[in-house]
Amino acid sequence: METNNEYKLVPDFGYCFGTGWRVMIDNFLRLFLVVIILAIVTAPFKMFNFHFDLSDLHRGPWNWGNNWEHNLFRLGTFGIFAAFFGLLAMLYAFLVAPVFEYGGNMIFVQAVRKIKPDFEYLIKGFMENYLHIILANLLVFALVVLGLFALIVPGIIIGCRLAFVSYIIMDKKLDPIEAVELSWKLTRGHGWQIFFMGFVSIFIVIFGLLMLIVGIFPAIMWVCSSFATLYESVLREKEKPAEVIAV
Repeated sequence: METNNEYKLVPDFGYCFGTGWRVMIDNFLRLFLVVIILAIVTAPFKMFNFHFDLSDLHRGPWNWGNNWEHNLFRLGTFGIFAAFFGLLAMLYAFLVAPVFEYGGNMIFVQAVRKIKPDFEYLIKGFMENYLHIILANLLVFALVVLGLFALIVPGIIIGCRLAFVSYIIMDKKLDPIEAVELSWKLTRGHGWQIFFMGFVSIFIVIFGLLMLIVGIFPAIMWVCSSFATLYESVLREKEKPAEVIAV
């Protein structure tokens, strides 16, 4: 039952986006700051994007000429640098970025629970739950990729059913296997809803980009608030089985 101190949490498509909007408005500045920080910490991916075009070599300050031995050496050097930057990007993607993303998701859950968002969650994972976060992210990634190779549809199903893993890892402090199993259990009967929410979220983000680009931030805040609302709604609907398992 909704009280004056709580949002109306119903695991329904319309209610989740509606409550998500209220959560965003009520915590706008705090959630805006979270989204800004998350945008900044993903910037290194752009720094590591290494593009190599052979046609650019003729316009460079060096003279390649017709010395193929030197040309092959230079091409090998570029290949080494490209591999190095690619490795850095991959390490960052799997060992650093998930900590911020999982922590950011938990901050949105706090907002849904009407708890003052704790910004320490953005880095708390490095100190308290790092290994579980990294392993859970890797496990979900591997399962989704395997599903996508199996005619794509299974990958989409797995992605929807494991949508709560990041919340569970931060909220219930379960290990990766338990988090995956619990997410699968919680999302039973809500798979289509998660899929359609994800589908609609794409258009919300696109609309945000069309609003002079800056609209992307409120769009992301709304989407994140809506999915955090769904997690909390389903958790309450299932009578918080996560707490039972964690005991």
